[in-house]
Amino acid sequence: MAHAFLATRGWLVVSGPDASDFLQGLITTDLDTLEPGAAAPGALLTPQGKIMFFFMISKSETGFLIETDADAIDALNKRLTMYKLRAKVEIAKREETGATVAWGEPRPEGSAKDIRFAKAGIDLYRLPGGQGSAGGYDALRAQAGVPEAGSDFALQDAFPHDILLDKSGGVSFKKGCYVGQEVVSRMQHRSTARRRLVTVSAGAALPETGTEIRTGGKTIGALGTVAGDQGLAIIRIDRAGAAMAAGVSILAGETPVTVALPAWSGLEFITAESED
Repeated sequence: MAHAFLATRGWLVVSGPDASDFLQGLITTDLDTLEPGAAAPGALLTPQGKIMFFFMISKSETGFLIETDADAIDALNKRLTMYKLRAKVEIAKREETGATVAWGEPRPEGSAKDIRFAKAGIDLYRLPGGQGSAGGYDALRAQAGVPEAGSDFALQDAFPHDILLDKSGGVSFKKGCYVGQEVVSRMQHRSTARRRLVTVSAGAALPETGTEIRTGGKTIGALGTVAGDQGLAIIRIDRAGAAMAAGVSILAGETPVTVALPAWSGLEFITAESED
């Protein structure tokens, strides 16, 4: 089994008799369909539908366990507490810092299986604490098409559709209202999402994170995670699709690249460029 330690992760526990209903009315994930032993992606959105906080959530013995970037833990705690009002809910930070991710077999005791990687055919498990290095995790994410905040998108700058939350089990369109739900539902029903996460590959090492991706003189996105000649990016899939249909090169800086939508997403490139 391979594993990595993510030192910059932190944990919140949300417990109490109202914990499920409380979170269900706030976040994008449908907690009624979250199975024990599974970790699902989720977000707390702005009223305008953009991602304010991005996290993984799983069920614990007392409620729910939320894993997110350590720098965002206090702000997320404060935001959830603001919504608490009279709900019978307790929100607390766990003492453990960092997270261990392990892929392969055997499954670590006390871990939760990341459903994002499972969609890509990879068994990856998450649990609090640990030690070591982060080696190999970014390459695995680039292979699977799994983004992370900071590396691949800025908080309050991306919609759930941009990072494939609608395909990875991180957004529900059936459970009812949550913060930002109206905007996200409108994008879904009108099929207006044009910015999407793609995998990026090249015949040589990719340039650094943040490098513009261009085609036909137009910027269509920027590199996010980079792991050698593989990476991730959020791009305009209509402009990329039109370029590929016309045989026009796509470049990351000066490096020719190939972009692909993750097979598990079921999405295809749009070949008619939108004007917006």
